[in-house]
Amino acid sequence: MASMVGDLFEVETIMPPGADPHVFQASAQQVNLMMEADLLVVNGANFEEGLLDVIKSAESDGVMVVEAMSFVEAIESDGHDDHDDHDEEGHDDHDDHDEEGHDDHDDHDDHDEEGHDDHDDHDDHAHHDHGGIDPHFFTDPARMASVVEGLSAFLVQNFPAIDEESLLASSNAYLGELNSLDSEVEEMLSSIPEGSRKLITNHSVFAYFADRYDFEILGSIIQSSSTLDSASAKDLADLVSVIEDENVSAIFADAASSDTLAQVLADEAGDIQVISLFTESLGEAGSLGSTYIDMVRTNAELISGGLTN
Repeated sequence: MASMVGDLFEVETIMPPGADPHVFQASAQQVNLMMEADLLVVNGANFEEGLLDVIKSAESDGVMVVEAMSFVEAIESDGHDDHDDHDEEGHDDHDDHDEEGHDDHDDHDDHDEEGHDDHDDHDDHAHHDHGGIDPHFFTDPARMASVVEGLSAFLVQNFPAIDEESLLASSNAYLGELNSLDSEVEEMLSSIPEGSRKLITNHSVFAYFADRYDFEILGSIIQSSSTLDSASAKDLADLVSVIEDENVSAIFADAASSDTLAQVLADEAGDIQVISLFTESLGEAGSLGSTYIDMVRTNAELISGGLTN
């Protein structure tokens, strides 16, 4: 978020690096920050499961809330996150995150008091029923670019006191980085043979990545977009069969959550590596996933290496 707004807004990130957004609980101080914010930028589609009550309460108290999901072409989750299932309604043909569920504080007190009620295109907030929409749009940098475009327009509309020229300069610079990243990732993944462009993941998080870069998701250990769900013995047995039938060489786990089940599956399948990706959160400062750009690039490198070795 800070990369696209520069110094025009004071940005507070509620979830720390490495946090699992499905279970994260805010501290009393963080709740207070959210309740006093001029704007809450959230991922949406129930991604921030542990914060839904706080987000709903803040919105009820008049805090402006906008969902990153409202700017992207969404994919429906059917329990297996088949990447061919798209939300036919889309979202005004927008294609990206804020993968962290951010809290944004404006340094300006004179924001548009009616902005909360007027942004009709964004009234599907995080606590509403999203009909099984996959929230992990941020695995696709092209969709992230759409969020930057949509959020920039939203800020200009709802915060007229800010310097529009400076905001657009910052957001356009970041858009250039995202577009370059998208091309870089596509080139990096081009070395993977068509028959190897198949993913087994810890839980259903890469549907947007698969949609963007032409991968097939063979299955997930946890067949849900939430880490709060679990896998059955039958699920694991079925995945072992898939791995053997498809000659899968790697299982991709989540750096922000336990890889125990992935390791169990690898042991059952035999001769298969478990590779941890930055999927739900940025990495710690200094890590290979400390920024969004680094996170996506690192994941692409790891996926490419895991499927071509």
